[in-house]
Amino acid sequence: MTEFPGVSYVMPVLNEADYLEEAVNSILTQDYDGEKELVIALGPSTDDTDAVARRLAEADSRITLVDNPKGRTPIALNLAIKESIHPIIMRVDAHSELPSNYTRRGVETLYRVGAHDVGGLMDARGRTTVQRAIAAAYHSKFGFGGPAYHSGAPEGEAESAYLGIFRREVFDEVGFYDENMWRAQDWELCLRIRQAGHKVWFDPELKVGYYPRENFKALARQSYASGTWRGEIARRFPEGKSLRHDIPPLLLAGVGLGSIALIVAPLAKDRAPRALQSLINVAASAPLVYVAATMAAGFASKGEGLKEKLLTAGAFQSIHLPWAAGYLKGRIFGAGGTLDKGRVK
Repeated sequence: MTEFPGVSYVMPVLNEADYLEEAVNSILTQDYDGEKELVIALGPSTDDTDAVARRLAEADSRITLVDNPKGRTPIALNLAIKESIHPIIMRVDAHSELPSNYTRRGVETLYRVGAHDVGGLMDARGRTTVQRAIAAAYHSKFGFGGPAYHSGAPEGEAESAYLGIFRREVFDEVGFYDENMWRAQDWELCLRIRQAGHKVWFDPELKVGYYPRENFKALARQSYASGTWRGEIARRFPEGKSLRHDIPPLLLAGVGLGSIALIVAPLAKDRAPRALQSLINVAASAPLVYVAATMAAGFASKGEGLKEKLLTAGAFQSIHLPWAAGYLKGRIFGAGGTLDKGRVK
């Protein structure tokens, strides 16, 4: 690549005081010869995020702050994009850290393959034992069913892109993020990009360090919101339906009915017909089989040591079951105003 177009990084921020400075430093120290700017859209944080952001902006003129009083991610992204000036738009996250070659590689790939949106791998990491266990669940195909940006895939065209590196003109052509999509807005935007005849591209060489939720309660809330909005996607768009999305609801049904069967089994013994007792006993085994499967996947995960592997098994349960409940809600009733309450403090 002989020319280095200017890059505008756009970052929605809400309650990220503990992560923001490292994320910003990883952006502004990119090994890239083109001009760079970072536009941070500040939501109504309840921690010291705004103070950290103001300090960083005062120290570096390349940082611009915009207010996002509603705190919604798609609104934040649209505000930041409209405030930006460069021909390449890179969505970034305050919970992530970019490797030094990320911008160079992303821009090269964008032009090399003729894409309008490029994304890579979410390289989940952890600072604490629990967060490392959750990160191990992110890396496992058992955790999220194997999307390319979690577990990897060969380079090629994709349905959606993690974060996203865009040609600016694509927003003029297909529009900005849908502000009614409080989550899953990336997928919906990528659908419009693909429908316009442009490429969305996955490049496994683009790896972004990502810090997931720090505890199981926050992870479960995030999973519920993600499942709800994925159900909304499936409800709105035929292209958004996938058989793999039906597996977690079936799992939830099996575990739920099995849990009831565990309670009923002792009461039905010697009272119910033999065939019914057998059916109840089979159903009662479902939760035990699921727990055994999560334990096996936990021990097979990248978690280090016995404690992390056991915690990873718990992380799988905090991902699958809330996601399934959310998906059913979104599929049947719509996502409505479902929020990721794991981020709001």
